[in-house]
Amino acid sequence: MFITGYSVAAGATARLLFGYDSFGNVCGKKNSPVEGAPLSGQDMTLKKHVFFMNACNLEVKDVRLSSTILCVSSCPEEQLDTLEEVQLFADNNGSFLCVYSLDSINYTQNPNADSLCPSLPVPPSKSFPLFNRCVPRTPECYSSFASVLINDVDILHRILSGIMSGRDTILGLCILALALSLGMMFTFRFITTLLVQIFIALIISGLLLVCGVLWWLYYDYTHDLSIELDTERENMKCLLGFAIVSTVITAVVLSLIFVFRKRIKLTIELFQVINKAIGSSPFLLFQPLWTFAILIFFWVLWVAVLLSLGTAGAAQVIEGGQVEYQPLVGIRYMWWYHLIGLIWTSEFILTCQQMTIAGALATCYFNRNKNDPPDRPILWSLSILFCYHQGTAIKGSFLMTVTRIPRTILMYLHNALKDKQHGAWSRCMFRCCFCCFWCLDKCLRQLTQNAYTATAINGTDFCTSAQDVLKLSSKNSNHFTSVNCFGDFIIFLGKCFS
Repeated sequence: MFITGYSVAAGATARLLFGYDSFGNVCGKKNSPVEGAPLSGQDMTLKKHVFFMNACNLEVKDVRLSSTILCVSSCPEEQLDTLEEVQLFADNNGSFLCVYSLDSINYTQNPNADSLCPSLPVPPSKSFPLFNRCVPRTPECYSSFASVLINDVDILHRILSGIMSGRDTILGLCILALALSLGMMFTFRFITTLLVQIFIALIISGLLLVCGVLWWLYYDYTHDLSIELDTERENMKCLLGFAIVSTVITAVVLSLIFVFRKRIKLTIELFQVINKAIGSSPFLLFQPLWTFAILIFFWVLWVAVLLSLGTAGAAQVIEGGQVEYQPLVGIRYMWWYHLIGLIWTSEFILTCQQMTIAGALATCYFNRNKNDPPDRPILWSLSILFCYHQGTAIKGSFLMTVTRIPRTILMYLHNALKDKQHGAWSRCMFRCCFCCFWCLDKCLRQLTQNAYTATAINGTDFCTSAQDVLKLSSKNSNHFTSVNCFGDFIIFLGKCFS
């Protein structure tokens, strides 16, 4: 909350969204003057577009652009080759492309017009739809401009454009996936045993079929006397590799199914219990949607605060009466704290969802009168969570955050150092550390999820629930591991077929 308030008070998101010129004026806004900058404090209400006077040769010097930036009322849509054309464009469109101190009448008469006006020829440009920047349309200028200024934004723009152009297809596929998932869920509810057997039969027959086809193709290649090209020999080696890998996977899957065959009945019974609980409280199906909506809201708020922190700075006058903004002291440390807040709060929201579902299922499962399910188990679980188990949710999410922070730091260091020359030992150390933290994260996540379930059932705190879970899992490790793995395997098959 402190960082949010500080970002609102010290940040200037308008500079990022609307853009600003080299003299401290935000485009499209009325501005306050900056002491020592005579061209600051102007009314830019009608000048909403950001224009770069040297758009074709942008360079970054000392963390700022070398080109003078102006606020203009419109971008030049045609190429301007001479100052006379720049002057004519200003008279006809009311868009002045030279420094504010130079009137359009003096564009062709002032001896310093070459330094006060844009570099010629002025390329045709159009306003970028999100940030109102005048982007050159000629390929040469655009490539230089984008590589320096809006390369990342342009990638985002292309992604959004691709999504918008194929929105009908994407929406149709999402609806189809939702329909298949609902169909699979209802099928699980009514014919759980038959569906599990069908899944197992399909996976066994599919693996055997793929394995047999690959070995048959490899046999056909080895007995084909017409193979002479190196490419065909490489294809034969690839087929051999794929056949061996498929054989190993088939053997492993068949062995797992054979080992877990006695746990299939118990897994089916667990699915049936879950189906009954969902039937008594169908709103459990919408719980992930509510959690997703809350996460989206939080992430949007987090990005807004991050942008405000990025624009927080004090105006400083440099040579030529221009203004640049120096970051405030302490901002760089707030970025890290803000990142930790992102991870912790996201984990806390997911933890609340897990405890809500666990509490609702426990309420339905331990109900003595099976013919009279409890009313509103989700609301009851939420009330218990917020009244008694906030500490459990905070402890569990904090534990997951502690394991995620080293992974985040390792990913940052790996991306920062991947372009530099490093030995095999350093790369191996990075990968080993990342793998160890990944395994630790998976183990702790499984432990915390089971601890949330124990808390929902027994009402104990996080540490006590975690101890109980460890004792139960150590005493019944074979049953626990086999049922858990086989249940995850069946759910994975359901996701694949849906």
